[in-house]
Amino acid sequence: MTGKAELNRCRLVLIWPQEKKRADAASRLQAACAGGDVASLIIPQHDRSDEAFQELCEALVPVAQQAGAAVIIAGDTRVAGRVKADGIHFEGKAADLSDIIERFGSKMAIGAGGAKSRDDALGLGECQPDYIFFGRFGYDNKSEPHPRNLQLGAWWAEMVSIPCIVLGGNDIASLEAVAATGVEFAALGEAVFGEGRDPGTEVTRANALLDTSAPRFEAA
Repeated sequence: MTGKAELNRCRLVLIWPQEKKRADAASRLQAACAGGDVASLIIPQHDRSDEAFQELCEALVPVAQQAGAAVIIAGDTRVAGRVKADGIHFEGKAADLSDIIERFGSKMAIGAGGAKSRDDALGLGECQPDYIFFGRFGYDNKSEPHPRNLQLGAWWAEMVSIPCIVLGGNDIASLEAVAATGVEFAALGEAVFGEGRDPGTEVTRANALLDTSAPRFEAA
């Protein structure tokens, strides 16, 4: 994750939504990044073809990186290399995560997701990924975060030093519950990029909420 060192509170991660191809994808992301602090952007492949996914990433990666946000690719690892992304998001078994880290860890950040229990999470954590993610891409369709994600995030933040991202809901207000767990990063997708939303305005609102309600981290 890229960082603004002066922000000693939970930071915002953006999740690119599952949607049909849009000509204004880059401008929407540019507006979002102009709205305030964005630590990183995760681009899931969803059901896009490899060709369509690479085309989307080619449009989004330079926009986010120019704004100072790290870009994490959740999909074909070859695409991550071709578009010069900053990292790869992997969901699967710990043994496979270990292989991904061995192959790409010297070149890119490697994040892990897909854990549904503490045991799952600890298994992934033993591989020493750069972060762990609690949530499912495309499932931020309710106003509140999933309770299990909040519970896992709070437990992880207290017990493990590897940075943690928890997926919020489709309402900016859901950030308060995520930040209260003590995790380093809160992820939003639909709350920022959903139908009828202005991405720049929503990112501004998100940072204002985090500024006022997120607990401050103790200095290391």
